[in-house]
Amino acid sequence: MATALVLFAAGGALAQPPKFDIRSPTDEARGDAISNPALKGPQVLKFIGVKKGDRLADIFAGRFTTALAAAVGPEGKVYAVDPEEIIKVHPELRGMIEKRSKSPAYANVEISTPAIDAMVLPNGLDAVFIRQNYHDLHVKFMGPADVAAFNRKVFAALKPGGVFVVLDHVAATGSDVNQATNRLHRIDPATVKAEVEAAGFVLDAESSILANSDDAHDKMVLEPAILGKTDQFLLRFRKPR
Repeated sequence: MATALVLFAAGGALAQPPKFDIRSPTDEARGDAISNPALKGPQVLKFIGVKKGDRLADIFAGRFTTALAAAVGPEGKVYAVDPEEIIKVHPELRGMIEKRSKSPAYANVEISTPAIDAMVLPNGLDAVFIRQNYHDLHVKFMGPADVAAFNRKVFAALKPGGVFVVLDHVAATGSDVNQATNRLHRIDPATVKAEVEAAGFVLDAESSILANSDDAHDKMVLEPAILGKTDQFLLRFRKPR
């Protein structure tokens, strides 16, 4: 799913959640994360550690779903979660999801559309991935979600040694989580670390492959001046064996 537009009220407050557009069948077939150099798809997949036969969840399923599906192969499985909260405000997404479900690139993908707090993941997963949307768990249009419960569910679903990988836009160090998430769609990596580790995870690795030192962390991520050029963090947490 590609973020296309976010509308703002006066002062920069979020008026409604992002809209999404349907990617072409060509993009679906080749895996958008791989075809777009800016996404650093191969490096991200390597960081996650995806391998053939893996079972993993893609939360807020989107531009990496087909790449993940191709990486795990027909013997693997991807559980793609599209939260109900987004579909409620953008009902056109139902048609998009139906179209995706029929794509050959989704042959080994199982799609679900639960309310975020009602999300159910299968047990014994090798990995869970959330790209540029962990911050949305704190955003008003998502409820906001019960972040602690969400992280506990991810922990419970993973097999021992499994990984939870978070990719998101960097907010200024020490920034207020509600202000950063609702106004800028960013989050301080330290906040993510504290919240995820509270569920029992251990921080396993960090990557700077999507870092951008020119980003001052003060602009909403879809503003033209920073769109596609945000400073992003990539964290891998592991469930202890």
